[in-house]
Amino acid sequence: MTNDTGSSHLAALGLAVPGRAWNQRETLSFLLANYGEMLSSRHQAFLKRIFANPAIQTRYFAFSAPEILLAETPDQRIDRFQREAVALAGSAIRQALSRAGLTAGEITGLVVNTCTGYLCPGLSSYLLEELDLRRDIRAYDLVGGGCGGALPNLQLAAPLVRESDGPVLSVAVEICSATYQMEDDPGLLLSNALFSDGAAAAVLHGQPGGWRLVASTSRHLPELREHIRYVHRNGQLYNQLSLDLPGLIGEKIPPMIRDFLSGQGLTVEQIEHWALHAGGEKIIGVLEDRLQLDQAQLAPARKTLAQYGNLSSPTAMFVLEEITAQGVQAGERCLLLAFGAGLSAHALLLERV
Repeated sequence: MTNDTGSSHLAALGLAVPGRAWNQRETLSFLLANYGEMLSSRHQAFLKRIFANPAIQTRYFAFSAPEILLAETPDQRIDRFQREAVALAGSAIRQALSRAGLTAGEITGLVVNTCTGYLCPGLSSYLLEELDLRRDIRAYDLVGGGCGGALPNLQLAAPLVRESDGPVLSVAVEICSATYQMEDDPGLLLSNALFSDGAAAAVLHGQPGGWRLVASTSRHLPELREHIRYVHRNGQLYNQLSLDLPGLIGEKIPPMIRDFLSGQGLTVEQIEHWALHAGGEKIIGVLEDRLQLDQAQLAPARKTLAQYGNLSSPTAMFVLEEITAQGVQAGERCLLLAFGAGLSAHALLLERV
């Protein structure tokens, strides 16, 4: 199904990550020193190989020292999720509001998505308090979207601009380190080499400017759920990530994209910019091949992956910010593309105004 979002515009983005960058060498040393004995020789070699991949240089984690992970209780973990998610999302929102020339009191809607922690009331309640947003605001929390969660967020936020008759905040925030686990399992080892913490906030409004949201689409493949999801064990979240995922993405996503663009009277070749979820180098590479994209179009995704790793749902917004910062001409198009738990995939067509 394709949704028309054409009367809403993405006016400004704000991004936030924790204050310290950790390089892959530091992280690998920590894992081997504290968990090396639990890993088979085969999986030790696998861990070293994936950490040596130059596609990721640094990542950001919402803790002062990794030793916190060694003794963190479930209660302490959800407390850290709440504290750091509010801080990062608040920082991203303030930056977005400043760039849009707006105050918190002018915001009429708020949509927040996350998959790395559960709160009731949700993060929206804490952000209302943190930023002193209006108490009559339309506020919504989305959970369970995984790495693709920012796009359903935008799909919901876009019509809110019309319904609430004012600017709306769309916020994606993930504290992936709050779901950290370590076992002799290749999926967990891969997760520990990929994911990081961060937040992205977008200001949407009905006035022309920035990126116009043209149309969007989603595709849900629940039969592939076990390839990418969180599972609960002993009351904690464990990331279940299949090593077959790049192949599945390469098989399922390109036909969806071509069908969506065809419905808009467009082809892949007519899209100048690609804000692709930087889920990992293999995923970027398979889409580069199957969609016949050139290296320049995927340079923003690869730069984002190198600098931040996979931030889960905020990642595609980080890529869009990189594209925007490089300079885009009026009338040029961008396809915002993300996929995640479910398996689900989402695409949003943007046009520069």
